[in-house]
Amino acid sequence: MKKISALFAFCLVLFVASCSKDENSLDPDPITVDKNLNKQQTGSSANDLLSDRKFKSLVIEVVYVNGFEPSAAAITNFVNFLSARTFKPAGITVVKRGIPSPGTAPYSNEEIVSIEDANRTKYNSADQIAVWAFFADGKSDKDVGNSFVLGTAYRNTSVVIYEQTVHGLSDSAFEPNRSALESTVITHEFGHILSLTNFGTAMQSNHEDAEHPKHCNNKSCLMYWSFELSAGIGSMGSSSTIPQLDSQCIADLRANGGR
Repeated sequence: MKKISALFAFCLVLFVASCSKDENSLDPDPITVDKNLNKQQTGSSANDLLSDRKFKSLVIEVVYVNGFEPSAAAITNFVNFLSARTFKPAGITVVKRGIPSPGTAPYSNEEIVSIEDANRTKYNSADQIAVWAFFADGKSDKDVGNSFVLGTAYRNTSVVIYEQTVHGLSDSAFEPNRSALESTVITHEFGHILSLTNFGTAMQSNHEDAEHPKHCNNKSCLMYWSFELSAGIGSMGSSSTIPQLDSQCIADLRANGGR
């Protein structure tokens, strides 16, 4: 009887050990996030953003300084812009949140990068590509006189919108509607993320502005140089109309995997 009990106990130990091993084998491997994939040169991820060859979905992380949240209309217009130009069969998702002011305005490019590194939570995963859009509570340190920078594309999936400057240049008499200006700036900057114009996406025709490289030479095109600076506001007037990509820029995107 003692031998039987001992044998049972031994088998029980083996059974428990076997179960423990099987359970551990079912645990998923830790997901390793390579943040460097979202810290590349502007325009280098254009095909990944435009096509569904690698990434089937897109998540946009919208982070704003409290008090400077972009309008719902601007975010909707941004998503509509992306839906019209990209192939993402699993969808486009927006996550938004506010953060306290970093308190370092006017912002240098280096400070904008540091803010992103400290606050960004969404990075590329197996089949989802992630974008960071920051709405700042201050001006760019590149502002000169009456010329103001409205936004900048500074990494392969990163843009900053100088929302305080946008506030100061919109919604008054003879100034554009705020959501229209926000929409114009963020879609223009994302055009650079999609490597327009001649920023990595090959031009199907010669339409780069020789005096303003990486911009379209069509004054009515979204990628005309003035739409990322305060100089472009004059052409918008008090309208709520948002400039669109011209046929030349759309042809470039289609040749690189887009719609």
